[in-house]
Amino acid sequence: MSAEPMVVLVDDDQEVLDAYRQTLELDGFDVTACASATVGLDILSPVLPAVVVSDVRMPGLDGFDLLDAVRAIDSEIPVVLVTGHGDVPMAIRAVRAGAWDFIEKPADPVRLVETVRRAFAHRSLILENRTLRAGAADQDSITSRLVGRSAAIERLRRILRTLAEAEADVLLLGETGTGKEVAARALHDFGRRRKGRFVAVNCGAMPETMIESELFGHEPGAFTGARERRIGKIEHASGGTLFLDEIESMPMTAQIRLLRVLQERTIERLGSNKEIPVNIRVIAATKADLTELAGRGAFREDLVYRLNVVTVRLPPLRERREDVPVLFSHFLHLTAARQARAAPALEPSFLERLQQQEWPGNVRELRNAAERYLLGLDEDEPPQAEPSLPGAPTLERQMEIAERRVIEETLARFGGRVSTTAEALGITRKTLYLKMKKYDLGRTGEIET
Repeated sequence: MSAEPMVVLVDDDQEVLDAYRQTLELDGFDVTACASATVGLDILSPVLPAVVVSDVRMPGLDGFDLLDAVRAIDSEIPVVLVTGHGDVPMAIRAVRAGAWDFIEKPADPVRLVETVRRAFAHRSLILENRTLRAGAADQDSITSRLVGRSAAIERLRRILRTLAEAEADVLLLGETGTGKEVAARALHDFGRRRKGRFVAVNCGAMPETMIESELFGHEPGAFTGARERRIGKIEHASGGTLFLDEIESMPMTAQIRLLRVLQERTIERLGSNKEIPVNIRVIAATKADLTELAGRGAFREDLVYRLNVVTVRLPPLRERREDVPVLFSHFLHLTAARQARAAPALEPSFLERLQQQEWPGNVRELRNAAERYLLGLDEDEPPQAEPSLPGAPTLERQMEIAERRVIEETLARFGGRVSTTAEALGITRKTLYLKMKKYDLGRTGEIET
């Protein structure tokens, strides 16, 4: 599949066809010009990274017929309709029918290029997420675990592939929410120990009085309440992988015992002098600089050296912003599938705003945001208003009334010209069409056309 931007341009007017083709080609697009809708349809397929730009009024199949036929091939191919006979009802009909956007003739070259660029960015995102979802069932691919297309995530995948088959212990360094456990599971699942257990221990979530018993196990009578033998996490992981998350939180006493395990690969249960051999690979994870902690006496220096055989740094989202739209869409579709709901379309402007955010919680925060978005609870929405007084219009309703009046007055001022009205209001034409639909402003005679 070609990765180059492809525009399927359809118009029965050869002069217009040549003009649009030249405009788009000068901006770097690969344009296929078609004098009829039938020719254009023969080019399209569900895997083609293409955007369709078509005239509306044409002999044979017109623009709306083409739109219906394109949606039958793939409902997520963006179709931009262009016409010199545009009016408000036609604009609303186009949006309702699934058009990506609607441009009035003569098309402004800058607006045409920008519309096509946004449409292609959307199409690229759709195709990439289809590939990712198809690969999600492929358990032989680290790509299915670590989603993204940035150079940083590609480098991380290469490192993990190399380390997966190695037996070396690994220290994963990364901020909260960067996916340290995902990386640890990938190292286990795609390595030699994949048939063994993956035992995860959150060192920060265990009380200091219990962590040694949890890690090393105990014999009956080892301490008050120890009535029977308990196999610890380290022994339970023998033959597989032990994942120690938030290892910077491990108490000093447990660090001393862990150091011996790493050196000797043996353990002693609490209350016992018997050494038990363990065959484990240790993957530790931290969000802190262990060397700096050791310098302050907050972590054992010798344990730092023992853990630091191979250190892998997981990049935060702010260092791979180009992955934000892909990840958000990926999580949105996963959540939609889990809840048996349809995933809503994502506007390029919304995805651009997501890329500009800092995301201090990284991938975990982004995933939560995608789930809220699917439920209609995203942070861009206003908070729930307090209960209003009986008979008084709510703030939301008053804002809707004011918005409807402004749109109606602006449309009237510009003689119903959609492009001019949208520009004056500082919104896109598609947004204006949707608001006109919401406020029922598109019916003949309701506004001046």
